[in-house]
Amino acid sequence: MASPTMTSEPIDWIDLEALTRRSDALAGVYALDHLPRVLLDAPALAGREHALVQWRVHAEWRDPPAAVAAAWRALGGTRAVRAVVPRQLWLRVQAQGALPLVCQRCLEPYWEPVQLDRWFRFVADEATALAEDDTCEEDLLVHQGPRFDLRTLVEDELLLAAPLVPRHGACPHPLPLAHGDRLHTDGPAADDDGAPPAAPRRPLAALAALKRPVR
Repeated sequence: MASPTMTSEPIDWIDLEALTRRSDALAGVYALDHLPRVLLDAPALAGREHALVQWRVHAEWRDPPAAVAAAWRALGGTRAVRAVVPRQLWLRVQAQGALPLVCQRCLEPYWEPVQLDRWFRFVADEATALAEDDTCEEDLLVHQGPRFDLRTLVEDELLLAAPLVPRHGACPHPLPLAHGDRLHTDGPAADDDGAPPAAPRRPLAALAALKRPVR
């Protein structure tokens, strides 16, 4: 596969038809400041103004999935059985970067690495997308012309790639103990008044002692 062509300026829109005629992929970067929804409620981490998301896209025409081709022929009747099923436009989107998030365990801000690699299949309209959505594995997009909003799609996919509950792999500072929490130690914990805890009840052991024969 040929090396991707890198763009020097941010690209918001791409020409899908032209992209299918390329022998290589198209690649570029977005500054996080160019992705306002990603930065919505994001913490102000150092270096955020210089953070970048790398992306790469490739488009091609493919035969539709077997189930889609069968449905197309069924809707077309006898004449469509012998007809060639139209090819469909597919788009591969890859991106990687890091998102500023807040750890929900220690409440400290941190950078969350994200990476995505998704294929999308274009269909004619929203009705077709809804009809095929439950039976296909790939994601569906509506083909509304040659110009396509790449930045919005990359931003959508970055938001979906972010964890639902952001957390450090290991929090950088010890977590404060809530009221009533105790540190775990090797020995039994004392009661609040300092007295050692009572021995645990063992009803089965007591029953076994009652059944022992008297000597």
